[in-house]
Amino acid sequence: MLSVVNDDGTTANGSSLIDEIVREGARRMLAAALEAEVNAYIAELADQRDERGRRLVVRNGYHQPRKVTTAAGVVEVKTPRVNDKRVDETTGERKRFSSAILPPWCRKSPKISEVLPLLYLHGLSSGDFVPALEQFLGSSAGLSPATVTRLTQQWQADHAAFMDRDLAEVDYVYVWADGIHLNVRLEEAKACVLVLVGVRADGSKELVALKDGYRESAESWADLLRDCARRGMRAPVLAVGDGALGFWKALAEVFPASRHQRCWVHKTANVLNALPKSAQPGARRALQDIYNAEDRDLAVKAIKTFAQLHGAKFPKAVKKISDDEAELLAFYDFPAEHWIHLRTTNPIESTFSTVRLRTKVARGAGSRTAALAMVFKLVESAQARWRAVNAPHLVALVRAGARYERGQLVERPATAAA
Repeated sequence: MLSVVNDDGTTANGSSLIDEIVREGARRMLAAALEAEVNAYIAELADQRDERGRRLVVRNGYHQPRKVTTAAGVVEVKTPRVNDKRVDETTGERKRFSSAILPPWCRKSPKISEVLPLLYLHGLSSGDFVPALEQFLGSSAGLSPATVTRLTQQWQADHAAFMDRDLAEVDYVYVWADGIHLNVRLEEAKACVLVLVGVRADGSKELVALKDGYRESAESWADLLRDCARRGMRAPVLAVGDGALGFWKALAEVFPASRHQRCWVHKTANVLNALPKSAQPGARRALQDIYNAEDRDLAVKAIKTFAQLHGAKFPKAVKKISDDEAELLAFYDFPAEHWIHLRTTNPIESTFSTVRLRTKVARGAGSRTAALAMVFKLVESAQARWRAVNAPHLVALVRAGARYERGQLVERPATAAA
């Protein structure tokens, strides 16, 4: 039942009417879903009977009410109880009904669990979680500091298991690499988070690895890549990253067959930094003419034009392009549909831009493993929203060795065509 509304629009317990309506609606919908789930379970097993013809699976009242913390606030529900008398022939134990909607152990929705690493990364200690969420959710049920501590320990275990998983059954055809500086809870001032994101043969994007290290350090990157190779990772066909020499040196050591593609966003920033502000708008348009060209030949012409326009006054800026021409134009040897994905490290940058905003004000050494676990949980949550690359069916052809010119398939190995 909804509470009586006071003159100021609040209810007797001080909450707003709209919050109470939302919570009551959530409670009723959850209760209805649980009832429907149990009814479907019992109906499916209606023919299961004992020797006297009595049903083996029947309703058996309700469990004790419990409070569940959801994005709509804290709601109290009574879950239906099922009496399942069937016996598992293998184990000899009684079979039990377990709700997929609200498991017996569940006291908070996954969305609430997603909020906790955000608060941690924003600088809150475990003791601050309870008052912070209590004000928003209207209750502190299931949000004690001990609960939060157990969650952070579980996140650390999840991250450790992720970094030790077998990669032999996964094929990453493209990978993006970047070192992200978050300035949060890492023990060394110059430390960063080394990130690898890959494209599987089906075109989907997936986090490959995430650990702390030094962005410019070849040894940090080599340690990460060697660990991936040890766990069975194949050499990617193409790796995309910025100009940090450490990564490319490590890639050449661990996966020498992989081709290199420099990120145009990072390169553009480096070139513009070598130019006076008055020359930057024109230079930016000239650089866009290079990586937006219809094919490699036109891109090479655009590079020559850029050199003619700026070479006399700004040779250092031109040298940044001419020295890395092969690595900057490598994406032209792949399907045209994939060019937009391969020109930059945007799949990493876009994901971590939000993390940077949330960690900007966070300070303190904290725990290195806890900080990495929090970042891992954030990326894991964001990964569910990543979309596949354009024309995902072409990724498998790239792995098979198909050759592309001007973005179009010109040769297809017999093994791929079979």
